[in-house]
Amino acid sequence: MSLRRLCPAVLAVLLAFLGGCGDGDGDSGEGSNGATLRISAIPDQDPAELTAREESLADLLSEELDVEVEYVPVTDYAASVSLFRAGDLDMVFYGGLTGVQARLQTPGATLLAQRDIDPEFRSVFIANADAGIDPVDDVEDLTVFEGRRFTFGSESSTSGRLMPEYFLEEAGVDSAEEFEGRPGYSGSHDTTIDLVEAGSYEGGVLNIQVWEARKAAGTVDLDQVVEVFTTPTYSDYHWLAGPEVDERLGDGFTDELREALLAIDGSTPEEKDLLEKYGAGALVPADVDSYDRIEEIGRKLGLVS
Repeated sequence: MSLRRLCPAVLAVLLAFLGGCGDGDGDSGEGSNGATLRISAIPDQDPAELTAREESLADLLSEELDVEVEYVPVTDYAASVSLFRAGDLDMVFYGGLTGVQARLQTPGATLLAQRDIDPEFRSVFIANADAGIDPVDDVEDLTVFEGRRFTFGSESSTSGRLMPEYFLEEAGVDSAEEFEGRPGYSGSHDTTIDLVEAGSYEGGVLNIQVWEARKAAGTVDLDQVVEVFTTPTYSDYHWLAGPEVDERLGDGFTDELREALLAIDGSTPEEKDLLEKYGAGALVPADVDSYDRIEEIGRKLGLVS
């Protein structure tokens, strides 16, 4: 039958079908199954800076892996874990605790990489200058925060809650009993600084990377905020890939994703800029066992079940 004799509607459907058939040699910018790699990160700092960082990573991975990469922002730490578990996020940059939670809740999740600063990460305790709290040298001296109005970061933050609470307990400070009122949970490291600077809380604790970055940028009034104590080290941030990544984007894609991350070494202007946004010199392999301590403390505090 001639194409001319087909009704217009049938002809349109047929032509659309024929137009969709090709030899597959074109560059679609998507994975082998037409899928998009969806990446995210815990919302632990200023949203504009977080978006700029993650979109830079998306651009770099898209070019390196020849797939469409989309940054998907999340509302809070818990959302990043639940969306990852549901398969709505393919790769997430987690803190130590949220990464442990995500792996335990998502069988088959794969640890990909971490920054070179993450194996020996730290938190910093700060105080409002008017509180009269002086710097201290040892964990046992964290008793200076007893009876004070105090804020953590997010409730699920490794550097803004989990490890600081662990160190407070080592000093004999029970956060549920020995602060003035219940402790606050600011939601992000930047907000912790702002609340302490404003005097809303006399003390707080946060990720040392954000603290150093804010000092370098001159966006914290050091006449109003005192650096009280820097904690011992612990393992923190890392990237996880979901168990369905290979199914969605092609066999072996998880390994390719790991290789692409580890190949980011600052050898191009784009890579150098990205590493600066992450506050790192390089990306390095990560070992699941290095987060055993995080899991143990998380269970003790009821944050991991």
